[in-house]
This record gives sequence, structure tokens and C-alpha cells, in this order.
Amino acid sequence: HTEEMAFSITGENAHYGTPRNPAAAGRVPGGSSSGSAAAVAGGLVDFAIGSDTGGSVRAPASFCGVYGIRPTHGRIPMTGACPLAPSFDTCGWFARDAEMLARVGAVLLGGVPLGGLPAIAGRLLFARDAFALAVPEVQRALQPAVANVTQLFGPLTEVTVADEGLTRWFDVFRVSQFGEIWETHREWVMRANPTFGPAVAQRFATVAKMDAAEVARMRPLRAAIAARVDALLVDNAMLLLPTMPDIAPLLNSPADTTIAFRERAMQMLCISGLSGAPQLTLPLATVNGCPIGLSIMAARGNDEMLLEAARRIYSHVTRA
Repeated sequence: HTEEMAFSITGENAHYGTPRNPAAAGRVPGGSSSGSAAAVAGGLVDFAIGSDTGGSVRAPASFCGVYGIRPTHGRIPMTGACPLAPSFDTCGWFARDAEMLARVGAVLLGGVPLGGLPAIAGRLLFARDAFALAVPEVQRALQPAVANVTQLFGPLTEVTVADEGLTRWFDVFRVSQFGEIWETHREWVMRANPTFGPAVAQRFATVAKMDAAEVARMRPLRAAIAARVDALLVDNAMLLLPTMPDIAPLLNSPADTTIAFRERAMQMLCISGLSGAPQLTLPLATVNGCPIGLSIMAARGNDEMLLEAARRIYSHVTRA
């Protein structure tokens, strides 16, 4: 049960109804992989897969209080999946604990067996600019989680991810993604004239107006951003950042409230999307009784390292 076209961050489905968020009553489950996250959080399944193009695994994982991972772009083949923006599309997954998340990863990634990665985090980095985007309550709530991770993998070094500002990175992401979505779906949309829900219809109306020259102008900027993140995450570094700027919004929030929330969130979420680097979110904090995730990122291809780090954090936190 997902929002149409996997093109949403709230998970509110105008046609079939919105899955309930088991961890935050009256609030959105997050999207677009809303049903997957809700099913895991509600104990209906042990794990579930979902797509993540702009944040569609990481957002619902944070909102529903479960573990979730967006893998390195291209690590898991997308053959047979309906594309949204292929150079951003990934197949991620959810679980209620880090052990199950890693077990699923051992299958989907076909990589190192569980427990086979003793070396974790050559450097531990704190994303100063990403944390600044979070509301003060989230910043405070995540402090103990950051301290726990630092005990395991410290010392902590503060860094600025985007010297030119994460707002600028989001601009690059938005134009690049929207241009690719229109390229992928233009023929079908114009031929079928589908009846989208109001929110998705508005986004596709914007997508249809993308200027090809503007999209082309973003390509070298995107490449430079990827190179920046690659340089930041060399030598098995791990980057800490909030998964989302705030807890799940209330259901049926006004459109302008939802848009403002999405644009703030996408400034965080676009780091992984633009760089292709993996990001794993851990449900390590709450604000007003609602979950909020702390994320760890690593260099492209270091998915297994993130899964092993999450297992160690989970074990450390549950023993504390």
C-alpha cells in the first residue's frame, strides 16, 4: 500500500486510504513506502521492502519507529520495478531490529556474511548543517543517541556537508529528479491522462514544466556533489545526521504545511540521493511520544559496514 507513483513523503493515499502509523496515532506513516513501514511497525511482518528515490524508505522508517536502509544506488537491481527517476531509484527495506535488517541485507546484497566486518568507522562525522535543519526538540532528543554511537565508534568530528548550503543541494536534486520523472513518464501521462490525487497531481503539473536546459545545467553540479560526499566518506568514515527534521506530521495537514515540511526534509534526504551513498536510519529517539530516527551514512559500497554498525549500536543500546 503506497502513495501513487511512489511520489510522496507523507504516505497519504487519496484513492485507497492511508495506512495507520502504529507508532504515532493520528500522524502520517510516511511515504511513499507507507504500507511496508506500517506493516513492520505493527508487527504484521518481520521485514518489508520498499522503494527509496527521494526518501521513501528513510522517512516512513523514522515516522513509524523502525529500522530502514536506502542502499548504495545500483547495488540491488531494479529489474521489474516501476521506475520513477531511475538514477535515484533504489530498493530498500525495513525491520524492527538491526539483526533482522542485516539478515535481509545478507540476502539482497549478496555480500559479507553477518559478523564478518570487524573494522567499523575509520572516522565518525557529525553533519553540523543537517542537524541545524532539525527542530530544537529533535536536536535535543537525538543527543543521547549520538552519545551512544560515539561511545562505540568515536571520537566525533563536526563537518559541514554542503559548503554552498543544503538548500542549494536540494535545488539540484529537485530539478534533476523532476526532469527525470517527466522523461520517464511523459508519454504515459500524456496518453493516459491519469486521475492523480490532488497532491500528486500538483507535483506532476510541476514536473511537466521542467526546462530541459535547466535539467542539463544540473548534471555537473550533481557530479560535483557526489565527489564532495565521496571525499567526505573516505577510509570507512560514517556520517551522523537526523533522518528527518521533525516527527511525523498530523494526518490531513494543510497543503502549505506539508509542502514546507517536505522541502525542509528533502534538504537532509537529498545528500544520499545525489551522491548514491547508502543511508541507514535507526529508531533511537522520541519526541512527544513519537519516534524520530538517527541516520548513519557511509561511502558507496559500504552498505554491509552500515548494517554491522547498526547491529552493534542496537546491541549497545539494548544492553544499556
